[in-house]
Amino acid sequence: IGKENKLGRFLRVTKQYLPHVARLCLISTFLEDGIRMWFQWNEQRDYIDATWSCGYFLAACFVLLNLLGQLGGCVLILSRNFVQYACFALFGILSLQTIAYSILWDLKFLMRNLALGGGLLLLLAESRGEGKSMFAGVPSMGEHSPKQYMQLGGRVLLVLMFMTLLHFDPSFISILQNLVGTALIVLVAIGFKTKLAALTLVLWLFAVNVYFNAFWMVPAYKPMHDFLKYDFFQTMSVIGGLLLIVALGPGGVSMDEKKKLW
Repeated sequence: IGKENKLGRFLRVTKQYLPHVARLCLISTFLEDGIRMWFQWNEQRDYIDATWSCGYFLAACFVLLNLLGQLGGCVLILSRNFVQYACFALFGILSLQTIAYSILWDLKFLMRNLALGGGLLLLLAESRGEGKSMFAGVPSMGEHSPKQYMQLGGRVLLVLMFMTLLHFDPSFISILQNLVGTALIVLVAIGFKTKLAALTLVLWLFAVNVYFNAFWMVPAYKPMHDFLKYDFFQTMSVIGGLLLIVALGPGGVSMDEKKKLW
């Protein structure tokens, strides 16, 4: 109870700006990738051409689409204009990249991309706004709106990120981390004590991210710099999705919501 009271106070203090921080974190990987497309135009174009043998023109069109789609989508989301269209555009680019960069065959990267999709799904649900019913304030008789199923799908997809962080070795710390992490992701997925579990995951994931993906410690000319930077911003996007859950709750399809009816 004490932890929930502290969480309630935290949410009251931060409710004005927490959704804005969540959105900024969520789009950070798309923003970084769009900027990278600009600065690594030739390398990206040559990679796509070499992988798919599609010619310079089509490869350049692919890079341009990624650049404009990601940066344009980020600007629209941050300015709160045409957010749903921006989410669909980013969904499309995420799907395109999954195929173009052969992520489909790499389970770890596929799970991370699906987690990113979960974050976008939560953002899409948030943009739909509360209760567009013509009878505002009238109970919905237990029916679930598409928004609530989006929140459920977003929660389930987000936890895939944590599946990639589990380490299977016999050390006590590793086993303890796996047990605690698994318990927390299950709580978020089913929507039980959701805000507290999501906030705990935010703190854990942020610490892991800063420790393991410190790209600023690696010289920019080394390939590991780009790899860690990509991982860092992907993780920040998942943190953004979790912060949206902290700010807005798990939605109607959750145990937290069902408890109110009991």
